[in-house]
Amino acid sequence: MSANDLPVALRPGLLGRFAVNTLVGVSVLYALLPVLWLLLAATKDRDALFNSDVLSLTNFSFWQNLTEIFAEDNGLFGRWYLNSLLYAGIGAAISAMVSIACGYAFDKYVFRHKEKLFGLVLAAVMVPQTVLALPLYLMASATGLVNTFWAVFIPVLFNPFGVYLGRIFSQGYVPGEVLEAARIDGAGELTMFFRVALRMLGPGLVTVFLFQLTAIWNNFFLPMVMLSDQKLYPVSLGLYAWNSAATVSPEYYPLVIMGSLLAVLPLIVAFMLLQRFWRSGLTAGAVK
Repeated sequence: MSANDLPVALRPGLLGRFAVNTLVGVSVLYALLPVLWLLLAATKDRDALFNSDVLSLTNFSFWQNLTEIFAEDNGLFGRWYLNSLLYAGIGAAISAMVSIACGYAFDKYVFRHKEKLFGLVLAAVMVPQTVLALPLYLMASATGLVNTFWAVFIPVLFNPFGVYLGRIFSQGYVPGEVLEAARIDGAGELTMFFRVALRMLGPGLVTVFLFQLTAIWNNFFLPMVMLSDQKLYPVSLGLYAWNSAATVSPEYYPLVIMGSLLAVLPLIVAFMLLQRFWRSGLTAGAVK
């Protein structure tokens, strides 16, 4: 239904439309201008950056910056990039599956202290991740996992907010009648989950995956606490180390900017490929 199909009393006025369009335009500019600056700055050499000559068409050094960033420190940035793909890609996939399975169990099964346990999950959602860094470090130290891949990978597999979303999606997407019909046909509980419920929970699985992918990819404090070996750094921590070094060695500035541009590409690609599942997941349960 368009605005012209609405009754006259419900049609937005000219001033209202102008205000809404202006607000939307300002919001879009606020979100896109930093990305545009980053894209332009990644094409400039160090002299252009220090001369604030980012908007000019001269000093084009995109390919030179791209070559240098993968050659610096014997290709260390490529190692950081691979680490982030492993931490975020595999971690988000496992975390999404665990979250959806736990949410499904909270929704469809009855067991002792179910709501109390779910209350603990909701309480865990409110705990900042920085508060957990020190206890996680002490646990990793006691088990000999500090400064290893697993010290960063294992904690990101568990996401209380994902469990909450998993229960919401299970309530909205998986009818109890379908599960009862599967039980009558002789399907076991695991078979029902993987062959029946999980297909219905596809939008929820993708939504939790995208949330967790973004959180793990941007994770900074936990790797900084856990890791001292630069070869295990994710991109976020590696670029921070280069940016700190740039105060002494200015040649790192173009590398940091180019690295920041490359760091946002996987998230953009993931959202573009999975956005239709994500949007359908966000509207789950909105309309009966």
